[in-house]
Amino acid sequence: MWFPRLATDRVLRAHPVDGPFALTIRQDNSDRLYCLNIPAEQAGLQCGMSLADARAFCPDMVCRPARPDLDARFLATLRRWAMRWCPWVGYDGADGLVLDISGSSHLWGGEGALLARMRARLGAAGLEVRLGLGNTRGAAWARAHYGTQAEQPLDSLPVAALRLDNATSTALQRLGLRTISDLSRTARAPLARRFGPALLQRLDQALGHMPEPVTPEPAPVHYAVRLTLPDPIGLVADVMAATGRLLEALCAKLHAQGTGARALVLTLRRVDQGSQQVELRLAAAMRDAARILPLFERGVTTVQAGFGIDQLRLEATLTEPLAAQQAGLSATSHPPDRLADLVTRIGTRIGLENVRRFLPADSHIPERSFLIAPAAHSAPETGWRSTPPRPLHLFPPEAIAATGPTPPARFRWRRMQLQTARAIGPERIAPEWWLDDADWRTGMRDYWCIHTRQGRRLWLFHTPQNPGWFVQGEFA
Repeated sequence: MWFPRLATDRVLRAHPVDGPFALTIRQDNSDRLYCLNIPAEQAGLQCGMSLADARAFCPDMVCRPARPDLDARFLATLRRWAMRWCPWVGYDGADGLVLDISGSSHLWGGEGALLARMRARLGAAGLEVRLGLGNTRGAAWARAHYGTQAEQPLDSLPVAALRLDNATSTALQRLGLRTISDLSRTARAPLARRFGPALLQRLDQALGHMPEPVTPEPAPVHYAVRLTLPDPIGLVADVMAATGRLLEALCAKLHAQGTGARALVLTLRRVDQGSQQVELRLAAAMRDAARILPLFERGVTTVQAGFGIDQLRLEATLTEPLAAQQAGLSATSHPPDRLADLVTRIGTRIGLENVRRFLPADSHIPERSFLIAPAAHSAPETGWRSTPPRPLHLFPPEAIAATGPTPPARFRWRRMQLQTARAIGPERIAPEWWLDDADWRTGMRDYWCIHTRQGRRLWLFHTPQNPGWFVQGEFA
């Protein structure tokens, strides 16, 4: 299967355009045509032409930027769809698929009927496709790209149909070797000396003298296990026991792939064909069945078993790779992460996003010196600065009545009369000029740690540019 207009067909299926249409890509500091539809080619446009020249040739052309990454995803979808015709489907470049139908064509009424069904289905989907059929992969590729029929004789096709580069194809044509028939009747030794072994290799692959197997893409790993019970169950203990069996099988598969589960879904099917799901999101990637099983108990207790549950299905919907661990001499070489288990237990009640931790930030501004992140999606850090000390409680600056650059002996704050017993400071902090922060537009601040006789330890600062005193924090 060759899709000569894969990129434009993908876009036009979602957003149809009447008239010339082209996709452009940035190359060598200029926009060039990447893929065209049929009206654009009929207007004289060609792939690789600069966008400015194309506009001069066809002013009414509609163009959009190309997305090769989305084209690759679309081709992957087509590959999965093509597996309905045969199990062996592989990629052939960025715009083609190769299928081995040697054992499945009879299921569709023969090769001719199979090709007709393919054309009809792809045409109904708005995709242009050219099909080539052959006993070898090279012959099928040649007929799809250069043949007028799916089973056109191979000898009549040009030498470029052997998947040769442009320079080799042009040199052969200058020697009078224009078709594959001309090339196959020529002495092999002179061709090998002049063009190298790659030419004869392509010829032998097309004629079947050298094997070229189809390598299908491996199927993605599916992390799901199922258990069908001979008799329905309804007790929580029985459901937990069955879930434990599923977890052991699933964790064994995760361990074999070097991954861990971050999200699990337990589906419980009842005898009346109804089903309920218990979703579990973990704070860290795990593959230890003994640690995961107790975390399901809260969700299992809320399940309405009805007349009984006869089937359970457990799937890891989100996985992450786990780093390899060196085996130790004792079983306690790698103790389990109890903190992750605790976060998971709390998260099942209030949500993992609501369990948060403080992380250090690269800023000397008090308000910007920390970050708040979900504990399940961040790792604890040890980069906190211990000196100078910072108050446990920070709040927006609150003005107090005081004058002078030294801390006041007495001041009133939040309707309390306080007396200064000890003052530690000052610590001068300058604003970060590259950030537009309205609270720091007044300039530098001189911070003081104030111990009051009433027992409160406050964090005050003085602004030299615009004299004033403010309270911004309180120590524990």
